[in-house]
Amino acid sequence: MTEPKTHLLDVPGADLFEQLKDGETVRVVGNRVMRRGETLAEGNVQDLETVRRAHEQARRRIGEAIESFAENTMEHIREEGDLLAGRLELPDFDTRFRDRPALVVVRGVDHQKDLRILRPYVRDVRPVLVAVDGGADAILEAGFKPDMIVGDMDSATDAALSCGAELVVHAYPDGRAPGRERLDSLGLSYKLVPAPATSEDVAMLIAAEKGAELIVAVGSHFNLVEFLEKNRAGMSSTFLTRLRIGEILVDAKGVSRLYRPSAGRGPLLILVGAAIVALVVIIAFSQNLGPLFDLLWLKLQILLGLK
Repeated sequence: MTEPKTHLLDVPGADLFEQLKDGETVRVVGNRVMRRGETLAEGNVQDLETVRRAHEQARRRIGEAIESFAENTMEHIREEGDLLAGRLELPDFDTRFRDRPALVVVRGVDHQKDLRILRPYVRDVRPVLVAVDGGADAILEAGFKPDMIVGDMDSATDAALSCGAELVVHAYPDGRAPGRERLDSLGLSYKLVPAPATSEDVAMLIAAEKGAELIVAVGSHFNLVEFLEKNRAGMSSTFLTRLRIGEILVDAKGVSRLYRPSAGRGPLLILVGAAIVALVVIIAFSQNLGPLFDLLWLKLQILLGLK
C-alpha cells in the first residue's frame, strides 16, 4: 500500500495571512491557491527532488557564510586586536558599575517581550540600565529610566536623550562622531568613546571594563543564526566582544528562566496590615486580653519616659 503524497506549494512573498481568516476553506490546484474559484496566489510545486536540491543549496550557503564570517573575524583580530585584549580607552563616567549587574538594552529581537518578563528582575535587583540608541525609548516605555545611553544617537528620540541619562557618543577610531552634532544642537553634555566596534559592543565593553559583576543583554545578537542573518562585517567585533566578556554575559531569556522574583513589598504590607487588624479585633472583643494589652502599653510608656 503506497503512502498518500502531500502536495507542497512554495508561495514566497504571498500575503495569504492578510487575505484569509481563521477557518476559511481554500483549495490548492496545481500551482495555485484558490478560494471560492478565485486565485489568491501562485507558486512553485515542490516535489522530493526539488526540496532535496533546495536543502543542499541552503547548506552550501551556510558553509560559505560561516567561512566568510570566520575570514572577516580573523581580519578584524589582526587590525583591531586591542578590542579583544581589553585595551579600550574609556573616560571617567558618572554612572557606577562596580560590583553591580548591568542590563544592556538594544532595540532588537523580542526586546519588548524580554523587558516585560524582566520587570521583576529590574525591580528587585536594580541593575544599571544601559540603552543602545533606540533602546532608551524601549526602557522608558517599559516604565524605567536609563542610567546611560550609548550610540551614535540616530534612533533615540529627543525625549529619551533628555531624560537625564548619561550620554556616551560612540565615535569612529579616527575621532569622527556623527552623533555629536545632534547632542550639541540639543544642548546636552556627553562623553566620547572612539572604538572599532558596534554601539552594542561598546555598551557591553563599558559595563565590563567599569567592573559590572553581570551583564544581561536584551534584544542583542546571541546565536549563530542571528550573526549570519546580519551579514555584515561589524558582526565580527560583536563576536570578539562576546569572547572578551563571555564569563559575565547572559542573555535576557536565560535570566527570565532562572530568576524567581520575590513577592515585592505590596503583598507583605497587606499581610502585616491584616495581622494588625486581626490583633486589634481580638483585643477589642476579648475580656482577658484587653486589660493585658493596657498593662503592656502602660509599661512601654514608662520605659520610654512618657509617664
